[in-house]
Amino acid sequence: MNQPKRKFSIKNLKRKININNIISNIKEKRRENKKVLRQGSYSIGIVAMVIAIVVVLNLVIQELPTSIREIDLSSEKLYTIGDQTKELLGSLDKDVELYFIAQDGTESSDIQRLLERYEERTDHITVEQKDPAVYPTFAQQYTSDSVSNNSIIVVCGEKSRIVDYSDMYETSINYQTYTQETTAFDGEGQLTSAIDYVISDNMPILYTLEGHNEASMSSTMTETVQKANIEIQSLNLLTEEQVPEDASCLFIFSPATDLSEDEANKIITYLENGGKALIVSNYTDEDMPNFESVLENYGVRPVEGIVMEGDTSHYISQNPYYLLPNIESSDVTLALSSQSRYVLLALAQGIEKLDNVRDSLNIESILTTSDSAYSKTDLENMETMEKESTDIDGPFDLGVSVTEEIGEEDQTQIVYFASSSIFDDTINSYVSGANYELLSSSLSWLCQSEGEDTNAISIPSKSLDTSTLTVSAADVSFWSIFVIAVIPVCTLLIGFGIWMKRRKQ
Repeated sequence: MNQPKRKFSIKNLKRKININNIISNIKEKRRENKKVLRQGSYSIGIVAMVIAIVVVLNLVIQELPTSIREIDLSSEKLYTIGDQTKELLGSLDKDVELYFIAQDGTESSDIQRLLERYEERTDHITVEQKDPAVYPTFAQQYTSDSVSNNSIIVVCGEKSRIVDYSDMYETSINYQTYTQETTAFDGEGQLTSAIDYVISDNMPILYTLEGHNEASMSSTMTETVQKANIEIQSLNLLTEEQVPEDASCLFIFSPATDLSEDEANKIITYLENGGKALIVSNYTDEDMPNFESVLENYGVRPVEGIVMEGDTSHYISQNPYYLLPNIESSDVTLALSSQSRYVLLALAQGIEKLDNVRDSLNIESILTTSDSAYSKTDLENMETMEKESTDIDGPFDLGVSVTEEIGEEDQTQIVYFASSSIFDDTINSYVSGANYELLSSSLSWLCQSEGEDTNAISIPSKSLDTSTLTVSAADVSFWSIFVIAVIPVCTLLIGFGIWMKRRKQ
């Protein structure tokens, strides 16, 4: 049977399809697409603007001095120049070239940063890197010796000095591993010393007295003096009529035998005319009246015997004669007394300040013992290091400075220590070089004279020793769980919460 055909009708079609709704939906979709496009364009514009700002800001920061854009967070301020260097560079009136001899790709970052600090501080300093592979003969115009990689050639006019890479790093043997370790960075001290050398016309001269079995200066001690740009020359007053006029300072280093009366008079004459002297003595059984006459002329003399400490905080290694004195505040100890540093000396005599002295003399303490110190006098029959009734009560000075005004312009200056061990390499190593820092500061004070173009550089090296952070096993477990589990779970929960909140909107 044939089914009856259903008649097609527009009216029926309109019932099934609402054309107006379709048109409305299309328009709504277009509006939404335009809105999304506008939001996307706005987001792209914001991102582009942020990227442009970051790029410009980075370019601006790169143009700032290194000292501003890089913060030195090292405990020893390895990449920060000190006051002496700032003062030298601030007064610089000559052009100095620093040639950094380093093969491309092998530059020391420590030295590079240090050179940037110098170049940024003054327009009179220029730094130029010379690759020895490109300029193999460049260093030969300044020295006939080979120049190691990462060394610096400092040049001013006709004068030059090589700052070798090995001199900028101090090393020592680790006797636990029997390996050589780098312990300190001396880049600033060596570089500032070299700049001071090439710009100076006159270098201070230190005359060391000889002829009385004086103590010998070690190589390290000699390098400390030379680093201060002080020339060392020997002096025998038995053959010389007087202390030379060009002497910046006279060094009397622990004579084992007495001076002659004539020598003592020559030294006193030199000092009374505004001379400078660094004097060190040792305990000895020898009578030394002429040597002591020089000291007594300036209001001091050594105390009989050897100083022992009764305060356990003022000596080391259960040896009361290995002394850790108080470092008094003075012009000589300005750098050391402002820090938590120790000076060590052994078998020292006390220093007595005399009562009847000239009013023009000014005697200041540099190193002092505690009130519990005493001096053992009967050393030949000594049976105990404990204090006995025959011992001399302290406290004592172990180092003093003496000044006396001579007329309106000149001034006599003396630094006196009563133990040569203070300038012993081994003793110095026990206190991380503080003893030689005291030597440098003493010479700087003695050789710097008002109105003269002489100034001894005294910049200590900066320690590279690192401290180890010890963390217990419980702390390791806690922080491992916190980082591996707690932080990720919290991040997921926060993300899930944000997703749920947006889904409900």
